[in-house]
Amino acid sequence: MDQKAITEAAELLWGAWMKGNLLDALPARCRPVTIEEGYQVQAEIARLSGQAQFGWKIAATSKAGQTHIGVDGPVAGHLLSGRVFSAPARVPFQPNQMHVAEAEFAFRFGVDLPPRPTPYSRQEVLQAVSSLHPAIEIPDSRYMEFAKVGAAQLIADNACAHYFVLGDAVSVPWREIDLAEYPVMGTVTGKLRREGKGANVLGDPRLALLWLVNELSRLNIGIKANQVVTTGTCVIPLEVNAGDHVIADFGRLGTVETWLV
Repeated sequence: MDQKAITEAAELLWGAWMKGNLLDALPARCRPVTIEEGYQVQAEIARLSGQAQFGWKIAATSKAGQTHIGVDGPVAGHLLSGRVFSAPARVPFQPNQMHVAEAEFAFRFGVDLPPRPTPYSRQEVLQAVSSLHPAIEIPDSRYMEFAKVGAAQLIADNACAHYFVLGDAVSVPWREIDLAEYPVMGTVTGKLRREGKGANVLGDPRLALLWLVNELSRLNIGIKANQVVTTGTCVIPLEVNAGDHVIADFGRLGTVETWLV
């Protein structure tokens, strides 16, 4: 894709995001066909937004999530500062066509991890983390049939990023805890209660974090100090609607809640 096509694709998607309308797909003249082109469009959307980058999200870190959006592996997206809330929060809901909320582990970085030719190790990545947080993501897509457009277009659409709610930093020594086996409870008050665990996130949320760092490095993108990475849902996504009260309960690691208004 040349810069003209990248800009056109980003303007169409950002316009749909702002207006709340949906696209069938990007026009062929500006449609990304590779993952790398998708990330180029995504970066242009972040620029067009005029918002600071709060961090990154990982989508499709479980088989259920991959099936839901029609991809065969995880994808990354920008967390834009204007779309981030501190818990407890009241979050705008409509328009939203995906109608789900996700209970996630989020990691804040204390130092930069710049791109480099060799992959980062799990130890290097975890040493760079300054804090762990419980979080809720409320994703959405700008495509009418998001499960059919393919990975490149979904990445261009910021990997279905929409709103994000960050809980307080975990105060217990979380590095001593096996996050893969750690239980998580998601609740939509009065309607739904669903259990999961960290292993639903690529086998371990720490492995998802490692994937993200090295995927960005491969794309010549680095992680910046103070950025937050949310690693994907530990619980089968919770079906939600406007007016719902959503709670993600991480036990001794904390609770995060949001009201969808």
